[in-house]
Amino acid sequence: MAEICPHCGLPKDLCVCETIAKESQKIVVSSEKKKFGKINTVIKGINEKSIDIKGLAKKLKSAFACGGTSKGGIIELQGDHKQNVKYTLIEMGFDPAMIEVR
Repeated sequence: MAEICPHCGLPKDLCVCETIAKESQKIVVSSEKKKFGKINTVIKGINEKSIDIKGLAKKLKSAFACGGTSKGGIIELQGDHKQNVKYTLIEMGFDPAMIEVR
């Protein structure tokens, strides 16, 4: 028997909770300079409870062929990917009006 989502009551393969959560996130994409002049792209504002942040970080790292981490609701990618992250997040289903690039 298929698993049932505790939030919406639909089977897991038909669950729309994550899709709804993606449209309501206020995401801020910025870059910061780290030790030895390295630049990291920082993605903040993703709710860990409604979206699989580790899975999202894994998809972003493979899309940009870079290293990175996810901790405390923040995704850090090695390198300057500010402009490309917005388009990739839009392709993944996030609302373009809710993504701010600084």
